[in-house]
Amino acid sequence: MGLALLLGVFALCVIIGTPVAFALGIAALSAFWYEGLPLLIVFQRIVAGVNVFALMAIPFFIFAGDLMFHGGIALRLVRFAQAAVGAVRGGLGVVNVFSSMLFGGISGSAIADISALGSILVPVMKDKGYDADYAVNVTVTSSIAGIIIPPSHNMIIFALATGGAVSISKLFLAGVVPGILMCLCLAITAYVVAVKRGYQAEKFPGWTMLAISFASAIPGLMTAVIIVGGVLSGVFTVTESGAFGAMYAFVVTLLVYRSITWTSFKAAVVSSVRTTSMVMILIGCAAAFAYMLTFYRVPSKTVDLLTGITDNPILILLMINVVLLLLGMIMDMAALLLICTPIFLPVATALGMDPLQFGIMMLVNLGLGLCTPPVGTCLFVGCAVGKLPIEKAVRTIWPFYLAIFAALMLITFVPAISLTLPALLGG
Repeated sequence: MGLALLLGVFALCVIIGTPVAFALGIAALSAFWYEGLPLLIVFQRIVAGVNVFALMAIPFFIFAGDLMFHGGIALRLVRFAQAAVGAVRGGLGVVNVFSSMLFGGISGSAIADISALGSILVPVMKDKGYDADYAVNVTVTSSIAGIIIPPSHNMIIFALATGGAVSISKLFLAGVVPGILMCLCLAITAYVVAVKRGYQAEKFPGWTMLAISFASAIPGLMTAVIIVGGVLSGVFTVTESGAFGAMYAFVVTLLVYRSITWTSFKAAVVSSVRTTSMVMILIGCAAAFAYMLTFYRVPSKTVDLLTGITDNPILILLMINVVLLLLGMIMDMAALLLICTPIFLPVATALGMDPLQFGIMMLVNLGLGLCTPPVGTCLFVGCAVGKLPIEKAVRTIWPFYLAIFAALMLITFVPAISLTLPALLGG
C-alpha cells in the first residue's frame, strides 16, 4: 500500500502539471507520513542528496557550456564542420551532425547544442533549399551527442545514482566511441534522406579554408580536451576540471575570440544559475524518493519480477530498454537517471553487464526520449528554433529515430563498443 501511495501521488502530481522535482518530493513526503517515519528524515535525505562534492562539477560544466553558447564558439565549429564534410549530397545535414558531435563534446548539453547550432544552421539550411522538417529533425536528434560524448553532467548524475560504483573518468571514456557511433548512424541517415529528397552538394571550399577554419576552431575544441584530459590524466578532479574549463571558456571567448559582451556574459550567468538550480532541486528530491524505493525493496523486487518472466538476458535487456524508452517520453532525464539506476542496474549486473556499459546504454536510451513526444524537450526547442509545428517534425523524423535505436542496440549487445577505451586508457 505504501509503494502504491508513493507511485500514485507521484503520477498524480505529474498528470496535473506539477514540476517533476516537486512531484518527487511530495510523493516521498506522503510515503514517509504513511509509514509513520519522522518527516525530518525527508529533508535530511534531500540535503544529503545534494551534499556531494562531485556535484560541484555540474554548475561549472553548465556555466562553461553557456559561455560557449553565448560566446560564439558554436559558429566557428560550424564553419570547420562545413569546410570538412559539407561537400557531399545534402552536405549541410552531415555538417549538422558533425557540428553537434564537436559542440556536444564541449558543452555537454543537448539543449545548448540545439540553441547554439540550431539558430545558426537551421536558417542556413532553409536558405539552401532544405525542407524545414529535415533541418529540424537532424538538429534535434544529433543534439543528444552532448549527453554521451564527454564531458557531460548527466554522466555525473548517473555516477552519483550508482552510489559510487562507477568511476566518472571511466564513464567519460566509455561514452566516446558510442557517441561517435551514434553520430555516424545519424550522418548516414541524413545523407540517405538528403539523396532521396534530391538535395544538392555544397562546393568544397579548398584545403586552405579547411585549415583556416580548423585553426579558428582549435581554441574552442581545447575546452573539451582540457576538461576530459585533466580528469583522465589525474591532474584535476572532475570538479576542478569543470572549474578550470569554465575559466578557460571565459578567457577564450573574451580574449581570443573577443566575441562575448557584458550582456551575453550576464545571459550566460543567469541561464547557468537557473539550470543548476533546477538540477540540484531535482537531485535532492529524487534522493528522498529513491530512499523510499529502497525502503519498499523495489530494486530487488524488480530483479525478481524480470527474471521470473524470462531468464533470457537478451529479452530482459530489451524489456529494460522498452521501459526506459516509454519513461523517457514522459519524464525528465535527470530524474529518470536518479530513480531508475538503482532499480535496473542490479538487474543488468546480475546478467553480467558492466555498469559502464549499462550507463551508456541508459544515457542513449533516455537521450532518445528527449527527442520524442509528448514531453521531448529537445523536440520542443528544435521546433521552436526552426519555427516548425511539432506534428510536421514528428511525421518525418522516424528514420533518425531508427538510426539512434540501431546505435542503442549495438551499444546494448556489443560490450566492446563501450568498454574497450576505458580498458585501454582507464587504468
